[in-house]
Amino acid sequence: MSVPPECGVDGAAVTEHQAEALVEGICFRTGPPRSVGVEVEWLVHRERAPHDSVGREELEAVHAVLRTLPLTSGLSVEPGGQVELSSRPAPSLTRCVSEVSADLEAVRTALREFGLTLAGMGVDPWNPPRRFLREPRYDAMEACLDRTGPAGRILMCSSASVQVCLDAGREEPGVMGFARRWWLAHHLGAVLVAAFANSPMAEGRATGWLSTRQQMWTELDPGRAGGPLLSHDPRRAWVRRVLDAPLMCIRRDGPWEVPDGVSFREWTRSRGMRPPTHADLDYHISTLFPPVRPRGHLELRMIDAQPGEDGWIVPLAVVTALFDDPTAATLANGAVEPLAERAAGAPPPHNPLWTDAARHGLADPQLKRAAVTCFAAALDALPRLGASTRVVDAVAAYADRYVHRGRCPADDVLDRDPSVRPRARR
Repeated sequence: MSVPPECGVDGAAVTEHQAEALVEGICFRTGPPRSVGVEVEWLVHRERAPHDSVGREELEAVHAVLRTLPLTSGLSVEPGGQVELSSRPAPSLTRCVSEVSADLEAVRTALREFGLTLAGMGVDPWNPPRRFLREPRYDAMEACLDRTGPAGRILMCSSASVQVCLDAGREEPGVMGFARRWWLAHHLGAVLVAAFANSPMAEGRATGWLSTRQQMWTELDPGRAGGPLLSHDPRRAWVRRVLDAPLMCIRRDGPWEVPDGVSFREWTRSRGMRPPTHADLDYHISTLFPPVRPRGHLELRMIDAQPGEDGWIVPLAVVTALFDDPTAATLANGAVEPLAERAAGAPPPHNPLWTDAARHGLADPQLKRAAVTCFAAALDALPRLGASTRVVDAVAAYADRYVHRGRCPADDVLDRDPSVRPRARR
């Protein structure tokens, strides 16, 4: 789901109080839920030899061809050569699935000519991270994230996800209100991590986590990868998170500056640095990676990339149903209520609930109970939302194969190599 240019022109300086007002005004655009979007990332692998890395020249040729395709979705290339499709905000789940499916078929057809394929995995299970894009933005990002260890490079270059984007919700209270949807996203998010975990390996070895991608986020600075503490006022909580979060970089001609431990708030107060602009604020927000990010709409960023041609449809459909159908939203809120105590005291993903979801998936009994209820509610709601038989059947098949059995796609990966199974569970 694209983000409008909400922070003004690049040259206009912004004070601390102006920055607070801007963030508060744009983070939750309230109103009846009407649109849905999805961003699907994919690793690019060789079709016949997925263990073998794809060379830089091959990727450059592939990306050049992909950029000529007449796609409805936006196409972008991630630092490690991953391909991402970002849908337009769609008026319905059916429209979103239809448009992205057509674009994915075009991309897959183009890749086939090179002997390549899209791989739906949360983290590349075989190849070490290699940065393909050499741009000031990614040079600065790498320098910043390296300060906390190797996790940042893996997330930049070897990870992929399904990101669901939904309207923030109504201003008034209730399950369709933005405050309750914000609360639901932060608790249902752990259930989504567990149900869709699909990254149990990295560089050919089991990591001990079913969602290594989610575990990697916990190794980054909580100020960058963590959400705010939940409160009765989500707007103010997010404003504080944005202004007190550390800067990743300061854009300029030549190599970008990578300050250490300077927050955006401190930048607005500094007399020794150039004053930040409205565009700097917008860019700063884009360098924060909480599992739920408000950009006018809500971005749910915690779901690993999924296997199969239609795997990405299942989390998109389940999340849309649980947020946009009032009956399903009520059931989802009730299902995750018992999880709240495990999530108290620290924002996700840095709390025990999210850690257990990433490590154990639906082998965690409480997470499994919540997932079973949520999938049943979603399946009941999807026909009311006009979902196609294809979508309903995909969700039902997923529930039968994984959720009801306390499994996730990561279990399939580990089952294919029994030698790694003992290291990948409790």
